[in-house]
Amino acid sequence: MDRTRLRAAVLGHPISHSKSPLLHQAAYDHLGYPCDYAAIDLTAAEAPAFAASLHDGGGWAGLSVTMPLKAVMVGEMDRLDRRVQALGVLNTVTFSRAGSGTVLTGHNTDVDGIVRALRHAGVRERPRAVVLGAGGTACAAVAALAELGAAGVEVCARRFPDPAPGTAGVHAAGERTGIRVQSRHWEDAAQACSKADVVISTLPPRAADGLAGELDGVVPGGVLLDVAYDPWPSRIAAAWSGAGGTVVAGVEMLLYQAVEQVRLFTGDAFHDEAGVTNAMCDAVGIPRR
Repeated sequence: MDRTRLRAAVLGHPISHSKSPLLHQAAYDHLGYPCDYAAIDLTAAEAPAFAASLHDGGGWAGLSVTMPLKAVMVGEMDRLDRRVQALGVLNTVTFSRAGSGTVLTGHNTDVDGIVRALRHAGVRERPRAVVLGAGGTACAAVAALAELGAAGVEVCARRFPDPAPGTAGVHAAGERTGIRVQSRHWEDAAQACSKADVVISTLPPRAADGLAGELDGVVPGGVLLDVAYDPWPSRIAAAWSGAGGTVVAGVEMLLYQAVEQVRLFTGDAFHDEAGVTNAMCDAVGIPRR
């Protein structure tokens, strides 16, 4: 392609562990799309100034956004898609032109990533579900479970923080996506998990380690999706597998949400979804689809 090379990046803090650069660069190389993808360490305090600088253009194709910026960046957008409006958290920023200016739009592809990772693992409609954690990714997990037809979800967390201005929180996310959210104390988490068809841990690495020793079996065919993928396997994933359950690594969610990000970043240049997906799988060493 005879085009000026674009750039894209993942924003977060810390960010050195991220596999997003491997996934995205493999996709752009497969498509022959002229884009270089990097990781940028950015704290919540630095986010507003960085977002303001993006309105100057700079050849951006798009941005991926991870912790602790998923709620922080919402207030820095010019536009929000309907999913972000409902959840109050984003993981994706796209760029477009309006007159002489650059317009930043926030999207959330985490929901797609969770739904597709669970379906790939064999999860069917209307699962009995538990979410561990109550932050931004938990909001996406609630929305994903709504798309899977779950009537309700139990959310277990050490604390349920008051949502920041402009954000939703897990209870509002449930109301806006049509799923009943029941909050439970962290002390009840092991019992809740043992009765669930699907458990989604949205906790940071090692934050669920203590729960691993408290699990009292899992339901036949029970699935755990642990969004943390470094270190892997996590203690809770090893305990779940040891009890006979099915484990979905966080990199599976990362894969599928990244496919949707690449679709948004490349627009009409996106083609061969199967080839893009398999190129990404090769890049991070997981089985092809």
